[in-house]
Amino acid sequence: MFTGIIEDLGIITNLRKEQDNLHLTIQSHLASELKIDQSVAHNGICLTVVDISGDNYTVTAIKETIDKTNIGDLQINDAVNLERAMKLGDRLDGHIVQGHVDQIGVCEQIKEANGSWLFTFSYNGNLGNVTIEKGSATVNGVSLTVVNSGKTNFSVAIIPYTYEHTNFKYLKQGSKINLEFDVLGKYIQKLYEARQ
Repeated sequence: MFTGIIEDLGIITNLRKEQDNLHLTIQSHLASELKIDQSVAHNGICLTVVDISGDNYTVTAIKETIDKTNIGDLQINDAVNLERAMKLGDRLDGHIVQGHVDQIGVCEQIKEANGSWLFTFSYNGNLGNVTIEKGSATVNGVSLTVVNSGKTNFSVAIIPYTYEHTNFKYLKQGSKINLEFDVLGKYIQKLYEARQ
């Protein structure tokens, strides 16, 4: 489990394909605190640490992860939002994030808003995922509050701290992003569908 509060921006230093798997090596100041077999969220994707060397560590993405997220689009030197799994007893500063990406979305618009930014994202509304105004959504692993909610899109307001300390500063119109919708909303949606 994660909270969607990003701890570091890691840099991809190596990508290696092995059959259907993709091994990613990331440089991060968190590497010295990690252990083999530990879970870390990478742009919201929960991956297991398989190797650590100095300030670099390696994780492996399997075919299903590559197919359902934007991880296959990453290149060497790309910045990745990183978060270690939460500890029981810590404050839950964001919201409950599982690290299981529901679908890929697209950045449709970025507007500067006199000291902050308004990002609008679209997604396939036929997959049963929903957002609600003032609810939570996770974009590339960042816990955010939904400002405007539509059937196939939503907007979030990004404060300067989040903009500078995550890879939001590198997003452009057309960028693919990982979306994890609120787990409580997903359960409610499923219950609602079962009663129809």
